[in-house]
Amino acid sequence: MDLDPVALSRAQFALTVMFHYLFPPLSIGLGAIMVILEGAYLRTRDHRYEAAVRFFTKLFAVNFAVGVASGIVMEFQFGTNWATYSRFVGDVFGSALAAEGIFAFFLESGFLAILVFGWDRVGPKMHFFSTLMVFLGSCFSAVWIVIANSWQHTPAGFHLVGEGADLRAEITDFWEMVFNPSSMHRLNHVLLGSFLQGSFFVTSVSAWYLLKKRHVEIAKRSFTVALALGAFSSVAILVSGHAQAVAVSENQPAKLAAFEAHYETGPGDLVLFGWPNDDAGRVDYALAIPGMLSFLVHGDADAPVRGLHDFPEDERPPVAVPFVTYHLMVALGTFFIALTLFGLLQRIRGKLWDQRWLLWIFVVSVVGPYVANQAGWVATEVGRQPWVVYGLLKTADAASPSVKGAEVLTSIILFGLIYTALFALWVFVLNEKIKHGPDDPDELATRHKTKAGFVDAAADAESHSLTESEHPQGA
Repeated sequence: MDLDPVALSRAQFALTVMFHYLFPPLSIGLGAIMVILEGAYLRTRDHRYEAAVRFFTKLFAVNFAVGVASGIVMEFQFGTNWATYSRFVGDVFGSALAAEGIFAFFLESGFLAILVFGWDRVGPKMHFFSTLMVFLGSCFSAVWIVIANSWQHTPAGFHLVGEGADLRAEITDFWEMVFNPSSMHRLNHVLLGSFLQGSFFVTSVSAWYLLKKRHVEIAKRSFTVALALGAFSSVAILVSGHAQAVAVSENQPAKLAAFEAHYETGPGDLVLFGWPNDDAGRVDYALAIPGMLSFLVHGDADAPVRGLHDFPEDERPPVAVPFVTYHLMVALGTFFIALTLFGLLQRIRGKLWDQRWLLWIFVVSVVGPYVANQAGWVATEVGRQPWVVYGLLKTADAASPSVKGAEVLTSIILFGLIYTALFALWVFVLNEKIKHGPDDPDELATRHKTKAGFVDAAADAESHSLTESEHPQGA
């Protein structure tokens, strides 16, 4: 059987990236909520906030560990499966990934020990600073990874050197490369999607506690903070998504045409539902808003939008996968807005905690942001095809020429088994920690009083010792 090494290498990279991407968004989102909760504890000295932060810190540590382990494999594939690609983008990616290691990973991992183990070893303000640094480190990691990936979609700040197999991109303007036309749009979208994932994770866990009548006061505070962040993020990501779609229409018009299955250049309809038919050049069973795509992109319902047939056949992206995943992401985003705003309204009215049906929706809705984040990445990466570096290097030309299909298939099977075990371990450990729940706030308060008593007693003893040394008995 003839196995296509390029197709299998693409499948392997998709497997490893999609698995890894289960974890960084949750780290970013959880980090944001932990900063807010710990800030509330510093302001109020309410130990229920402290108990919440301690609890979610444990879940954060588990997620961070699995995320690091799952991300190592991706880097090796650049050298094993995609040697031509690595040679072409190495000068560009090298600087971005080095910056990610220096400014992000070291910052995040450096303060992680204080975050996890320093509760009773450093002061509250120092611990809050550590929480903030870990959160910022996770955000900076996203910054540099998104910049590197965005450069593939909208290359800027470079020139080409070499010829033939030695052809490569070389940076001429570092900051132009950093602020390439798509990087900031995509970064905003990624961070907001991460905040949504963290928010829905916390609301899911908190809602489950409320339904089971466990840790009720802690759950209410955690739920309220996460719900507010989720409502803000769900609305903000709508604005971010619109800005990004407009940018895509300017920089990657073929991708936008694939997202909307827009085949012929002309006024574009906004398809809400349907199935793309490439042979007929239309969307079957379509439910669409006439002229809305043109209006959203150009501000004019009659303005033309470039269609797929306007591009050479060998430069058109596939339609079905980007179309389905893009519309799935948009549908889920609409659901997030409706759910979080309705939940926030019920919280303001004081009726949320009594509506068990709504709490159950929040419990199961934790799956939504995972699916939406994955769908968004699939849509944008498949929509870039057949290019791996847009307009410069095609995916078919980027693979390692010496790698055989059977070798890639074997590694896919092995990595699949490892990732399955790692995923099961992640779910098991998270489930055990969630079942155990947060610490008792009263015990935390007692612990702090006891610690303060020991400190005062030690200070009194030292003061008494100094007094005796200055005024010895019998003097």
